[in-house]
Amino acid sequence: MSAEKPLRSIHVVAGIITDARGRILLSRRTEGRDLAGRWEFPGGKREPGETPEEALIRELQEELGITPEVGAAFINVPQLYPDKRLRLDVRFVTGWQGNPRGHEGQALAWVAPDKLPRYDMPPADKPVVAALLQPDRYLVTPEPGPDAEGWLAALETALEQGIRRVQLRARTLAGPAWEELARKAVARCRQVGVDVLINGDIALAQALETGVHLRAAQLPALAERPLPAGLPVAASCHDVDELRQAQALGCDFALLGTLKTSASHPGRTPLGWEGFATLREAVSLPIYAIGGLSPDDLDQARQHGAQGVAAIRALWPVEATVT
Repeated sequence: MSAEKPLRSIHVVAGIITDARGRILLSRRTEGRDLAGRWEFPGGKREPGETPEEALIRELQEELGITPEVGAAFINVPQLYPDKRLRLDVRFVTGWQGNPRGHEGQALAWVAPDKLPRYDMPPADKPVVAALLQPDRYLVTPEPGPDAEGWLAALETALEQGIRRVQLRARTLAGPAWEELARKAVARCRQVGVDVLINGDIALAQALETGVHLRAAQLPALAERPLPAGLPVAASCHDVDELRQAQALGCDFALLGTLKTSASHPGRTPLGWEGFATLREAVSLPIYAIGGLSPDDLDQARQHGAQGVAAIRALWPVEATVT
């Protein structure tokens, strides 16, 4: 029996091109290509000997008839396709010379950022849209402890410091006491337009009309998405099967770890960034990395395909006690 032939690896470089109105340029894949008809960020394959910047300049000259000024790296998405292993390397385009036109017969569209999710895209492009629109930090709240008002005050401080997505989690507090505290926390998050999800408790999330963050153990028991589309659903995952279950269920994003040794999971073997990227390529969900991370890890997270970082201690106000 012959060994299975390894998949070819492709490095694609794409650009985020924004006009004076803040709209982002998309290009539609032409007939005869893989995933024909889907919309994507303009760019193409890097050829041997080219730097990513050189590849993007050449591709945009050929494809759109413009000469771009290539800016900072944005996100690097590994994605597994049936016939190839692709890495989508996305860069900001800070300016260009020329007038963008579809020089290869492709349709173009200038799209307002909030309309991007309406466009049917290849799997690798979907995490790019999420990275453009959704928060790059995901706060998981620590155990409330006996000082509920102090916990709420710390949450408010975290919101003032820029947190825009929160998971409310309690391991020991339950029943009416937790329901009342969660209700107050949800109200504070809503006042400032912050996404808020309840850990594990679907009924409580329904009662508070907010999102739910599913535990990994809950995924196999669910046959359909537990909340309507207007309310966020997320899941904690640790392997490829759980990630695929989360995607099949219709989760909006996932949390994957543990990346490094962390106080909350002292006995779990860390994935490391390469392990994270290997799992990331199996799905098109936005995925936060978790486990011993802080905002200082955001750049590295994005270069391995992460939406951003999730954390308890590193995102909770330093003056507050974490238990």
